[in-house]
Amino acid sequence: MRKGLLLIVAALLLVPALQAQTRKGKVEITGDVQVSELVKKHIEFNECVRTVPGYRVQIAALSGANSRDQAFELKRRFKEEYPEIEVYIVFTEPNFRIKVGDFTSKLEAYVFMQRIKDSFPGTIVKENVYPIHLDMSNIVPETDADADL
Repeated sequence: MRKGLLLIVAALLLVPALQAQTRKGKVEITGDVQVSELVKKHIEFNECVRTVPGYRVQIAALSGANSRDQAFELKRRFKEEYPEIEVYIVFTEPNFRIKVGDFTSKLEAYVFMQRIKDSFPGTIVKENVYPIHLDMSNIVPETDADADL
């Protein structure tokens, strides 16, 4: 008798909890119209800009007096030797970091680092996330509905 009563009480407690999980709701945000427009723009931007994990070789980290000028001089010198490789100057106060390359694997980055380490001592490989710029002009829509996007 007692087990049956416990089973009934447990069933009565679980049924509302199960029903609450199956309900679907709608969230409505009320606020300034400009905020919702800004959120829409943010969503559109995130859909257009994709990022990929990758690696860059850091050839220097400079700080102190004239570090900005030194960073741009190092960038110029690197571009003279390796014009096909992109160079990035990243400023995170108080440091200027000079990073090169857009490598998709750590191995690629290490191979390139070995190639340049005599000219640029103190290089290290750093993980990086960089954007992929999608060229949407050559994409053919699959249906007429896709053409409106």
